[in-house]
Amino acid sequence: MKKSKVCVVTGASKGIGNAIAKRLNSDGYHSVAVDINEPDDDDFKSADGITFIKCDVTNEEEVHKLFSSVISDFGSVDVLVNNAGIIRDNMIWNMPEQDFDNVINVNLKGTWLMCKAASGLMKEKGSGCIINIASRAWLGNAGQTNYAASKAGVVALTRVLSLELGRYGIAVNAVAPGLIDTPMTRKLPAEVLEKLILAQPTRKIGLPEDVAHAVSFLADSRTSFINGQVIYVDGGKSVASNMV
Repeated sequence: MKKSKVCVVTGASKGIGNAIAKRLNSDGYHSVAVDINEPDDDDFKSADGITFIKCDVTNEEEVHKLFSSVISDFGSVDVLVNNAGIIRDNMIWNMPEQDFDNVINVNLKGTWLMCKAASGLMKEKGSGCIINIASRAWLGNAGQTNYAASKAGVVALTRVLSLELGRYGIAVNAVAPGLIDTPMTRKLPAEVLEKLILAQPTRKIGLPEDVAHAVSFLADSRTSFINGQVIYVDGGKSVASNMV
């Protein structure tokens, strides 16, 4: 069955983005899964109602080609989820300048470029939904001057776009995950991960599906009056952001 609604999800080859693309597909969207890397899961690439497109979100020309292809093949973009992001952690005195630039480039500029391209299309049709994946880290995490700054920028971008685009029927919100079980967190040393889990009020790690549920909620037309907000999916960690 052809699906009438279309969502674009970046950083969708694995982890949180992958879970979001699958969840929105189950909600009735045709999911356009976008990533600079091919998905490892062949079943995901061949799933009914999911189309994978390779794209570097930091490259404006590639972003324009992406949306041109989506409009040509599917006719519209109803929901955009900006999930693509990278981490290059280090204390500031040890952080190479390139690591700062790379994180800002992907996490903030990439989100901005995607929003810029999608907003024009959504503005023209008078409706749309943009959900930016921020992070609880924007409140502050030692060793993440680049990442925290990039996600703080995503929160600010979300708030400004909610003001600019709200009059055109476009809702713009952010979801801020905390500690989530992803391929990235699984690379942490066991003792570090255990310490992070014990610092959670719930004493457990979240799942990518937890974030996907929040995105699904915001993408629903029945919640379209929610605009310019940040929804935390972090087990309550943001309530005491200085917990170690």
